[in-house]
Amino acid sequence: MIAYDLQCVNGHSFEGWFEDENTFKDQEKKGLIACPVCDMTAVTRIPSTFAIKSSARSSLSSESTAAQMEELSLRITDFIEKNFDNVGCEFAKEALKMHYGVTEQRNIRGTSSPEEEKTLKEVGIEFIKIPIPTNPESDA
Repeated sequence: MIAYDLQCVNGHSFEGWFEDENTFKDQEKKGLIACPVCDMTAVTRIPSTFAIKSSARSSLSSESTAAQMEELSLRITDFIEKNFDNVGCEFAKEALKMHYGVTEQRNIRGTSSPEEEKTLKEVGIEFIKIPIPTNPESDA
């Protein structure tokens, strides 16, 4: 199988999967490849980002991007730790209490089992699972 990045004459980009290059050319010639947005059959292959060799400069930007992602991750973790009450393994119980008005609404964080998460979803309680990296210095 081979995947090609394609674009119709209206500028819509999409991906097409073919058995091989000859299959693509045959379907293209017969007008069998259609844009999923506008149904136009006049399509062309466009350069794929995976096929473009990166330069030394882009590897530096890759390192910069990794550093930015790490910084963002640390900022998110810090925000959560400062603005959410850590209820530990009581997360599901606390969320249910807030849902039913037994306790006041507040931001909470903690852990839950797959069964507890299923119950929360069935009741209609929305939550987001965010992996929080452990700080190796705090484990000592």
